[in-house]
Amino acid sequence: MSGSERRIEEADGALLFEVGATGVARITLNRPQARNAMTFAMYEGLVALCARIEADPAIKAVIVTGAGGKAFAAGTDIAEFRKVTTPEDALEYERFMDRVLGTLERVRVPVVAAIAGACTGGGAAIAAACDLRLATRDARLGFPIARTLGNCLSLATLKRLSALVGPARVKDMLFTARLVPAEEALAIGLVTEVVEDAEALAVRAEALATQLATHAPLTLRATKEGLRRLAEGGPAAEEAGEDLILMCYTSADFREGMEAFLAKRPPDWKGR
Repeated sequence: MSGSERRIEEADGALLFEVGATGVARITLNRPQARNAMTFAMYEGLVALCARIEADPAIKAVIVTGAGGKAFAAGTDIAEFRKVTTPEDALEYERFMDRVLGTLERVRVPVVAAIAGACTGGGAAIAAACDLRLATRDARLGFPIARTLGNCLSLATLKRLSALVGPARVKDMLFTARLVPAEEALAIGLVTEVVEDAEALAVRAEALATQLATHAPLTLRATKEGLRRLAEGGPAAEEAGEDLILMCYTSADFREGMEAFLAKRPPDWKGR
């Protein structure tokens, strides 16, 4: 896929996907009439798009955003929870969400969440699984489930949030069920940058993703995967990165980087 090709990944157009000439892919959550609330089919579509991105070496960075400028995603569509009627259904739902979020987190290229308006529940979980988060000044992020549904987050999602803002702030967000405004989210590390409005968000997200697409892909990949492994933990986490070191140091890109630096020219990264 190349150029500005656009594909609708779900019959009703709830997910849009396009890849620009610069190698930046854009995933748009496209249910603005429902504040981009996620259906199970949309979550599955997100997994399918991650597989498409993995298989396309022309893609260098990804933007995930919501349509309409009023919401990134207002969580899982409540109607979907009517399907959760047994203990196994409950466990299967959280396993399903862990699979979706884990797949997004493991995508080989940088993923930028462009957040305007409401970013709650499953939407906030998607944003947390991205690598960088940009937000508009009117953005609000959180998990208000203690005053709405009365469910809980999986341990994998709690770990991901704790890695971003620490356990004390995760408790604050979940216990109070409040939505964190953009400026506070920036101060605590929940988002990485705040812009004025949805128009500025689209411009800044494209500029940032385009910049990332010009950088050494193996360096970005190794950094992303290394941090993920450290967050995952385990007794051998710090010793388990030799493959990442070898991936970078034995690559043609490493040789190209050295030669380009010495020749005072821009490197021509190939990702291998």
